[in-house]
Amino acid sequence: MTTQVMDKKVVETEEMVRYRRRATLQKFMQTAGPRVFLIIMCLIYIVPFYWMLSTALKSNTELAEFPPSLFPKSLHFENFATAVNTIPFGLYFSNTLLITILTIIGSVLANLVVAYGFACIEWPGRDKVFYIVLATMFIPFPIAIVPQFDLFARLHWINTILPLVVPHFFAGAFFIFMLRQFLLQIPKELIEASRMDGATELQIMWSVVLPLSRPALAAVALFSGISAWNDFMGPLIYLQDDLKRTLAVGLQVFRSTHDIQFNLLMAASLLTVLPLIILFLFSQSFFIKGVTVGSIK
Repeated sequence: MTTQVMDKKVVETEEMVRYRRRATLQKFMQTAGPRVFLIIMCLIYIVPFYWMLSTALKSNTELAEFPPSLFPKSLHFENFATAVNTIPFGLYFSNTLLITILTIIGSVLANLVVAYGFACIEWPGRDKVFYIVLATMFIPFPIAIVPQFDLFARLHWINTILPLVVPHFFAGAFFIFMLRQFLLQIPKELIEASRMDGATELQIMWSVVLPLSRPALAAVALFSGISAWNDFMGPLIYLQDDLKRTLAVGLQVFRSTHDIQFNLLMAASLLTVLPLIILFLFSQSFFIKGVTVGSIK
């Protein structure tokens, strides 16, 4: 009898050990596995930035070596000063910053007003009009280049920043959709109570909706700002004067005139993307909210 009890305890102990091993393995796969995968993917994405920095700090002699070295033998920080002085980097930077700021202001204000009309105001045919607006997202950009250029040429806006800024003050389908999905989550009781108190739609949008939709508006500002900062096609088409170029076009001009000096090209490129890297590091939460906006009721 005693032997049977001991054997039963041994079997139960072995089962508990196997259960704990399975639980530990499952916990590892649920936590450590995805983290290892994310770390590997992060390293893959970091490699180009590291190679850009490494190349920017190398000398012309070291760049000619084969195979290329992974680490610079000597750090040449003067490459950044040389790259900045070779092109009017400060002028290109200020032009890009001005276009980016105006784009952000236009995108936030216009898209909030339009999204408020689609989400918080009841009017006949609202959903059908929204579907038409949403359908404009599927129009390829190359199809609209010629008509837009002809329109802006008739308005005498060529070689100005107006074609790059003014369209954003008329809202865009993607940001309208994103803000509308967020505004639909706001309790309708708040808006109805404000209307019963005699508030106008503009007052409701400014005093009630705007404070509650700050995360979504921050995401719109970030996405539109990054798009304007990295825009290459627009400034290339509409800005013909060298004094009005942006950093994206200026880097292409720098590459065409200093094609062999990759260290200077990488130094200028690194200075161009550095503001976006800093912006991302300080606003990661807004990026996440911008991606997940409207996904949870």
